[in-house]
Amino acid sequence: MPSIPSTPGVIKASELALQEQVKSSLADKTPLAIQGGNSKAFYGNPVNAERLLDVSSHSGIVEYAPCELCLTVCAGTRIVDIDAALAENQQMLPFEPPVYNENATIGGAIAAGLSGPRRAYSGSVRDAVLGVKIINGKGEIISFGGQVMKNVAGYDVTRLMTGSFGTLGVILEVSLKVLPKPALEATLIQPFSHEDSIQHFTSLRKTGLPISASCYYDNQVYLRLSGSEAYISDLYKKKGWGTPSENNNFWQSIRNHTHDFFQQTNKPLWRLSVASVSPASAQLGADSLIEWGGSLRWAAKNTPTNIVKSIAEKKSGHAVLFRGNIPEVQTFPKPEPALFMLHQKLKRKLDPQGIFNPDRLYLGL
Repeated sequence: MPSIPSTPGVIKASELALQEQVKSSLADKTPLAIQGGNSKAFYGNPVNAERLLDVSSHSGIVEYAPCELCLTVCAGTRIVDIDAALAENQQMLPFEPPVYNENATIGGAIAAGLSGPRRAYSGSVRDAVLGVKIINGKGEIISFGGQVMKNVAGYDVTRLMTGSFGTLGVILEVSLKVLPKPALEATLIQPFSHEDSIQHFTSLRKTGLPISASCYYDNQVYLRLSGSEAYISDLYKKKGWGTPSENNNFWQSIRNHTHDFFQQTNKPLWRLSVASVSPASAQLGADSLIEWGGSLRWAAKNTPTNIVKSIAEKKSGHAVLFRGNIPEVQTFPKPEPALFMLHQKLKRKLDPQGIFNPDRLYLGL
């Protein structure tokens, strides 16, 4: 099947327009706040910038080769449009990026480094990125990587842009690997206590079940099983689980945070990345939702910050304030001095004047 190109003139014009805005900011040393669909404005520290760089108009499919499982798109392309284009060929983005509103862009997903329910089973957003085109801190348009995985000398900028929150450059294009959609995705729902759910997730690793997503909430474990219709139907029959049911709306609500759990906007929402085998926390209890086989734990609680972070640290992990305002609490606490120095050196290398999204990731960066 042939690739599907975007309109070259439109994309080139929008690239040049963004480049001119960057050069203008470099000339007068004015920091820029980079914005796409603005769906993740709540996530990260406030940007210390006076001027907005809106990349949402730089959108469209640059190249899509379904037979090669590769897609190249402009950063301002909406994720819902990418999902629709891939669905026409029964394909999907393997990391299921969250869509917090319909204007969420692929550039924002890459910059924030966020993955959805499939992440633990098909890889993270970083695993799917094959190449990027960016505007660097000198106002140059440069490309890294390509449409196949490569090892390169020096900085692996393709990977560095993922999760950098726009502090290292302006993403113009991104090349991503895609995967075929499973013929059937069935959801198995079983009752478990909060404590027993972790043990259950651990035991599942030895079963060989075709799990593509897992979740615990409100005394129930949800498993998404993916494969051919014949295989999934036969599996259900052998296990005595009845008739397979897809329940795609549930997984969409987890992916896009429209589930009731994530609608508790009157409480801070904490994101805890921990060792998957670590026991459930009684201090989080009913106010928690678990994903990724136990390694991602969400908590909607007014528990003091030091207690939440202590819980994560005791489980060999860390906690970030995903949503909500707590005085003097940064979304991403500044790393230890030696590590922060490396971040500073990298920032100076790619953004010498420090104009891209200052403070968004760490204060002082």
